[in-house]
Amino acid sequence: MQKIAIIGSGGSGKSTLSKKLAAKLHLPLYHLDSLHWKAGWVPTPAAEWDQLLTELIAQKEWIIDGNYGRTMDMRLREADTIIYLDYPTRISLFRAIKRRFQYKGRTRPDMAEGCEEKLDLNFVKWIWRYRRDQRPKIIKKLDQLKNGKQVYIFTSPKQLERFLNEELPDRI
Repeated sequence: MQKIAIIGSGGSGKSTLSKKLAAKLHLPLYHLDSLHWKAGWVPTPAAEWDQLLTELIAQKEWIIDGNYGRTMDMRLREADTIIYLDYPTRISLFRAIKRRFQYKGRTRPDMAEGCEEKLDLNFVKWIWRYRRDQRPKIIKKLDQLKNGKQVYIFTSPKQLERFLNEELPDRI
């Protein structure tokens, strides 16, 4: 576990998991949300974004959390471990709403400065439709990659916690 890609719906807990893994495995951590967005929710231009990701995935070790579908394949190809948080919509939606109130008027720690927490209709729709629109494509990708990589698909927070507490070895 030297290059770990963490993917899943908005609100599924990617950033929380990546922080736990980084602390346990002592790997550098990159939150795609904090790298992609500039102050005021301005996206990084595509060419700059692609260059940044190319440099990140070329490193010897990393944990990268986030989806960003256009560039997901490049991260999944380079990762030796892929973790997919495949939670029910209700969990992700509840967590996204909870996060909105938790960080109201502030920037959460895994976001770029100047990007105050928000929850707009488009994001809610994306979470609501994620299992229908995104999940089938991701499951297909993971099925194609499973022979050459460690692929973990967690369908509940309890299943993930069991893995973190009982199955995941500490890094030496």
